[in-house]
Amino acid sequence: MTDARPVADSPRSNVAEYSVSEISFALKRTVEDAFERVRIRGEISGYRGPHSSGHAYFTLKDDKARIDAVIWRGAFSKLSFLPEEGLEVIATGKLTTYPGSSKYQIVIDNIEPAGAGALMALLEERRKKLAAEGLFDPARKQPLPFLPRVIGVVTSPTGAVIRDIMHRINDRYPLHVLVWPVRVQGETSAAEVANAVRGFNALDGTGAIPRPDVLIVARGGGSLEDLWGFNEEVVVRAAAESMIPLISAVGHETDWTLIDHAADVRAPTPTGAAEIAVPVRAELEAQLAQLGARLQAGIGRLGERKRESLRAASRGLPAPDGLLAMPRQSFDALERRLGQGLGTNVTAKRSAYALAAGRLSPNRLSGLLDRDRRTLDRFDRDLPRALRDVAGRKGETLKAIAMRLSVAGIERQHRQGEEKLKTLSTRLARAIDLQVSDAQNRLEQKARLLKSLSYEAVLERGFALVRDEKGQPVKHAAQVKKGEALSIEFAGRERVNVVATDGTAKAKPAKPAKPQRQGDLF
Repeated sequence: MTDARPVADSPRSNVAEYSVSEISFALKRTVEDAFERVRIRGEISGYRGPHSSGHAYFTLKDDKARIDAVIWRGAFSKLSFLPEEGLEVIATGKLTTYPGSSKYQIVIDNIEPAGAGALMALLEERRKKLAAEGLFDPARKQPLPFLPRVIGVVTSPTGAVIRDIMHRINDRYPLHVLVWPVRVQGETSAAEVANAVRGFNALDGTGAIPRPDVLIVARGGGSLEDLWGFNEEVVVRAAAESMIPLISAVGHETDWTLIDHAADVRAPTPTGAAEIAVPVRAELEAQLAQLGARLQAGIGRLGERKRESLRAASRGLPAPDGLLAMPRQSFDALERRLGQGLGTNVTAKRSAYALAAGRLSPNRLSGLLDRDRRTLDRFDRDLPRALRDVAGRKGETLKAIAMRLSVAGIERQHRQGEEKLKTLSTRLARAIDLQVSDAQNRLEQKARLLKSLSYEAVLERGFALVRDEKGQPVKHAAQVKKGEALSIEFAGRERVNVVATDGTAKAKPAKPAKPQRQGDLF
């Protein structure tokens, strides 16, 4: 610090006094002289893009320290690689201090990528894990209600976020807002946010506190570390499990956290979340008034069209006298015909009655009775003779049957039956002989075929049949286990019992072979 000048000598000490500016600028020169140009490797944090002035401000950090960084507008426009939040980079520049805030910083003129930072790598790994579980699936996202009655907000009660949300809701459509206070930064923030979301979902709406129709989880901007609580699994799972539609409004428009993927809707800012949640009341009223006017105009036009149609229909109708003239004339004609018809009908009925009365006279009835009596007498005379004729015919029939049942008739039928039986017996014997001969020929053919297809014919050609302990044929060497007892059969039904080893078979005394039936060969 040789360039610093003492202001005055202290009467109480020999140490020289310096002004704040002298100390600050002396430190600035010392740092710039000692570290004229350096390359620093670190993770970008707090990057929000270039400032309105064109300069870019952020920090470089590692697991133990952090340093402020600035890229002036002229150098920023010449960069071949633009900085991004969470990337690990190698920055080249000059160390200096900022006397206005007693901070040291690096003025960067070139930046190169060095890989993703530890937090970004952890964030990407967690994002892939939760996405594989389906928590970010668009199919499970719920639509927001058009006009909610109650909105639940999960945020810090003392920050500017809740004031911005309340102000925007009151401007657009004032309604009931419930605030669940939580810490939005720090170690306990994730658990508090998750509990708030689950607490709102646990409300049933029957108590003093109403159940929200939509939830807003909001926080202001910040670095990746500041927003890390909204990347925790407990918060993401609570948002995905929420049965109430949830809007995520964490950070600024360029900030993305895992809760944004799990939420039903992501808002770029907390103010934007309020705009998404509720419509503008004035616009709704104007739209309603417009629709009402259109409805009234439509009803008026419809009424006018109906009146015109009614007037046109009334002009097409005939006069009432014209409508009743023809029916009245027909009624008069029918009235005249009715009187004449009644007189004619009475005359016809009277004639029919007189005719029926003539038929029912006592003389007519007596004639009919005499006729029926004569018919009955004739039947009385003819009935005995008819009975005798019927009895005679039945007797002749019985005599013929008796002749057929006599001894001579029976003997004749017996002789005919014996001759027929002999003929049938002869034919049956010849048929049985033919069937037996055919059966013997078929049996001999099948016996020859069975012998040719029998495994014994294969044994006769020098092969052997190997069976396992259960007597089942062994077709492949892989079926044989070490130490398993095997039975080998040669031609002539000779068997040898062996025990399987790794590569050899140890013979043991063979048991007497049991006689086998032809059907037991396979």
